[in-house]
Amino acid sequence: MTEEITVQMSSGNVFADLCLPDSDELLLKAELAHHISERITERQLTQIQAAELLGVDQPKISALTRGKLTGFSIERLFRFLNTLGSDIEIRVTPNSKPNSPAYTRIISG
Repeated sequence: MTEEITVQMSSGNVFADLCLPDSDELLLKAELAHHISERITERQLTQIQAAELLGVDQPKISALTRGKLTGFSIERLFRFLNTLGSDIEIRVTPNSKPNSPAYTRIISG
């Protein structure tokens, strides 16, 4: 006997799919942390070197690169990206679909 498997399409935000509060903020932080980790890798920095550059201790860098983002604000993650040489642009636009919820996203370029 074969059991039927039900598949549900993702909304594009795993945190929203899991019904977590502040899902847009959680996704934004995760994407920013991913970019920070990429910059650290591209610059071939050790966690200790990255910590010194960003003004934090090494365990904070370890937590950030492992996705433990509770102690990090979005503004702090922005500062880390700027320090690592990344520009950040914020653009606010009207919702193109008035009957659907607005969203927050990162567009990499």
